Order: sequence, then C-alpha cells, then structure tokens
Amino acid sequence: MKIKTKIEAGDTPITLQLKGRLAWTLCELVKAGEAGITPQHNPAPRVSHYVMTLRRKGIAIDTDMQLHGGAFPGEHGVYGLKGAVTIEQVEGRT
Repeated sequence: MKIKTKIEAGDTPITLQLKGRLAWTLCELVKAGEAGITPQHNPAPRVSHYVMTLRRKGIAIDTDMQLHGGAFPGEHGVYGLKGAVTIEQVEGRT
C-alpha cells in the first residue's frame, strides 16, 4: 500500500508519501478517530515502532496508557492522532 497524506502541523501543512506498514498504521489511526488504536485490537508486529516513526516524520500522536486484565494483566498504549490528517491518495489495499 502507498498513500499520500496531508498533515496539519503548525502553520505549514506537510505532505508525506508513505508505504507499507507506515501507510497501514496511519490509515488505521485515521479510521479509528478519537477511539485510537492499540496492538490488542489492531494486531501487527511493532505497532509502537510505526507510531514512533510517524512521530519523527511530524505526525502528532498521543499515547494513553490503559490497564487490562486477562491471562497477562498489565497496561497497554492506545495511540490516537492529535491533529488533522487527510489521506489524499491511496494505492493498493487498506
């Protein structure tokens, strides 16, 4: 998958071309809206790594830590977009 996206970051919007897992992760964040995404509900290898890489490219993403129970209780991060992101073009499947 390849996407072209516009990010409202500060005074000057930035345009990025992303592919592969970075494109998938950003599409999932946009689809999730305020609910955000978590590796528990969006299984993929290294979701936190993709989020970190998107942050380094200028995309504002929050992390909300939440407790969970189950066989392996603990906490997990829920990632959500802080700013406006517009997906302008998608090539391949989402």
